[in-house]
Parts: sequence; C-alpha cells; structure tokens
Amino acid sequence: MKNLLAHIRTQIGGCYSTGEVTALSRILVTELLGIKESTYFLKDPVTLDSEQEEKLQAALEQLKQQRPIQHILGYEHFCGLRFKVTQATLIPRPETNELVEWIASEETGTPRILDIGTGSGCIAVCLAKKIPGSKVSGWDISPEALSIAKENSSLNTADVQFAQVDILTYQPTQESFDIIVSNPPYIKEEEKSGMEANVLNWEPHTALFVPDNDPLLFYRAIAQKALAMLAPGGKLFFEINRAYGKETCGMLASCGYTQIELRKDFADNDRMIKAVKK
Repeated sequence: MKNLLAHIRTQIGGCYSTGEVTALSRILVTELLGIKESTYFLKDPVTLDSEQEEKLQAALEQLKQQRPIQHILGYEHFCGLRFKVTQATLIPRPETNELVEWIASEETGTPRILDIGTGSGCIAVCLAKKIPGSKVSGWDISPEALSIAKENSSLNTADVQFAQVDILTYQPTQESFDIIVSNPPYIKEEEKSGMEANVLNWEPHTALFVPDNDPLLFYRAIAQKALAMLAPGGKLFFEINRAYGKETCGMLASCGYTQIELRKDFADNDRMIKAVKK
C-alpha cells in the first residue's frame, strides 16, 4: 500500500495540494480499485492486477487534466445516496446537503415540493426519500440534466416528476406547492478567474453563472413567480452566493415574504435562506 500511495502522490502531487492528494488517494484506492478501507488505513501490502493498474493509470491521467474525480467514477455521494453525475450536471456539494437537511427537519406532513433547476436531481430525490408521502417535482432547462435526474430518481427508488422548464420565461399556472427550493446559478462572470479548473472546465456554465450586472437574476424571478405558485404559508428555500445574503433577504422582503431566515454553512459563509409567503 505504501508503494501504491507513493505512486499516486508522484503522479498527481504537482497538480493538487497535500490535502487533496490524500483525499483523492483514498477515493482511488477504495472506490475506484475496490480495495477495503481497512487495508487502506492500515497500509497493508496490496498487489494490483493488470485491470486495476490500467484503471488507476487512466484515472491519474484524467486527474492531471483536472477532471473531477466524480466524473471519473461516474457518481457522487450525497445525503447518504449515490448520484450519477456527468458534465451535464453540477456535482452535488456538501453545502447543498445542509439545505436539504434544513428542509427535511421542518417537514412532518406530506408537502408538495418543487425543486427549480434540479440538475442531477439530488435535492428532489433526497427530499422525496426524507419526507415520506411528499409529492416532489423537479424542473430544469437542460434535457441532458433531466435525463440524468430521471435516472437518479430510478436508481434511488424515489418518486419524482421531472419537467423541462425555463423559469425565466415560465408563466405560473394554477399548480400549487407547499415548498419551492432552488440552487440556481449564482456565480458572477467576473468570478471565473478565481475558480478552480476542475469546476470551470468540467461543469455546465448554464448552471453556474449569472451576468455581472444582475447577480440576483434567478432569485428575483423565482421569488416573484413563487408568490403565485406557493400555497398560503408556503416556504421558499434558496442556496445563495455567500456575498449576497443581505441583498437576497432584502429582495425577498420587497416581494412581501415574511419570516426570512439567513443561515450559514459549515464554513461559516452565508449560504441558505428561507422565506414564507403570507
């Protein structure tokens, strides 16, 4: 095992920090190669067969190109479930996990839930699993993302209805929801220069970026339309750009929402908001 870990470190050590190399090494050994975690942590001797060697070297070459390890594996773990991910979807983040747990902790009934910009379907699927009896829908503008979301719903035996919808042009109908949640695009174009290549070059820009002159574009559109889509007392949840917590709260207040709550994530950044329709 020591020789194996040294080989991995030699191959990708120049591309990643020490902490990242350690994390990637564990994933490569235990998930890609299928070696027991106890063997990894105890650093017991291992001998790779030719298939494992080829698989490892192919992954190392892709990591050198800054391809996300989740794309190499083809999946990411989220809320205790496994989700297929491709370049058509965002890779689920721990911060979003916190948002899902917040929503689930407040609901004991059978709410009607809408996830706008569902991507891989991770929010919608997890809420469907965590809130039994809930009726969950997921919308996205991307047919490629919706295909992955449907697959993830099936893989995790969750009952979610998906539809292709552009929220910026959508006109609300009589359909009503108790909860609307969204993790919409919120990174300004000018922030690209400070982003890691494994995000910038491999994840869908339509799910990441908003114009520099209108960072609340999607939040405002969703908040305004949600007034016609939420039942009285319905809740709106957002994951947000940490730089615009106060601005997003102000926008929601101007729309007439009440009980607006801003929460920080595990890294102490403003990251989640809840607002209630009167």
